[in-house]
Formats: sequence, C-alpha cells, structure tokens
Amino acid sequence: MNVFEFRNLLKSEDKRERRMSFFRSLIKSVDVGANGTQDYVVKKGSGKNKIASTRQ
Repeated sequence: MNVFEFRNLLKSEDKRERRMSFFRSLIKSVDVGANGTQDYVVKKGSGKNKIASTRQ
C-alpha cells in the first residue's frame, strides 16, 4: 500500500466516523411507558385499577 492509498483510507474512515456520530446525535431517546403506552389499566369492573395481562 502506498502513501496515497493510505491517506485515502484514513480520510474515508474519518468521514465515515463523523457521519455516524452525526446520525447518533439525531436519535432521540423515548420514555418507555409514557402516556400509558406500556401497560393497560382496567378502569371498570372487579379488577379495577389493575394492570391487564392482554389488551382487550
């Protein structure tokens, strides 16, 4: 491998790493279970205020 190929390799790796870090910064974290998306709570009946095992 000559010097020219080596410099191109380093340059492409640096470019790829900068691009990946940019995409990682765009990803937004989310709150699991926010707004009732995780569990469903029974509102009426004998099992009131209990978490339902399946969505009905």
